Amino acid sequence: MQTRVKICGITRVQDGLFASEVGADAIGLVFYPKSPRFVTSDQADTILRNLPPFITNVGLFVNPTSEDVLDIMGHVRLDLLQFHGEESPEFCEQFGLPYLKAVRVKPGIDLVQYALAYSNAKGLLLDAFVEGTHGGTGKSFDWSLIPDQLSLPVVLSGGLNAANVMAAIQHVRPWAVDVSSGVEASKGIKDAAQMAAFMKGVRDADV
Repeated sequence: MQTRVKICGITRVQDGLFASEVGADAIGLVFYPKSPRFVTSDQADTILRNLPPFITNVGLFVNPTSEDVLDIMGHVRLDLLQFHGEESPEFCEQFGLPYLKAVRVKPGIDLVQYALAYSNAKGLLLDAFVEGTHGGTGKSFDWSLIPDQLSLPVVLSGGLNAANVMAAIQHVRPWAVDVSSGVEASKGIKDAAQMAAFMKGVRDADV
């Protein structure tokens, strides 16, 4: 199976274009104002208008109101929603778009129950638990906490980079991997060489 790749936290047109050139399947746009990778709807629209076809556009939200999400959807052509807070299944399902539910993984968490609760999600995005944050920390977690069988596809996130993504894929065998800080020159500014190296690590793992 070919591991899919999402490069998240895109804030510039050139970074979105290079992500597509090196083979990313999706880009992530962060609509969480407290994030250093936050983009406005106008910025997001400009990025997406410059991308080639067949790239999945993912909008990331953290505990938004319904009005927040609908406002972005009214200005930006999103293909998939990603919820990184404490949103309920009912909240996530109200917008008529497929969605991912992020889970911050720590010892004692029951991922099997999460998968059952969010059974209509397209997948669970598994990230590291860091107190007071909602992703983008560059921290990894213990991959052995992921059950061998979940009822939803796994999107693996949390501290991934070119040096560890091959080992991560070989250990977890996720449907997809999600990277943000691991391919950055600075917060919100992607590094072309790191993106290319990350993609090489993914493809090497798939061989």
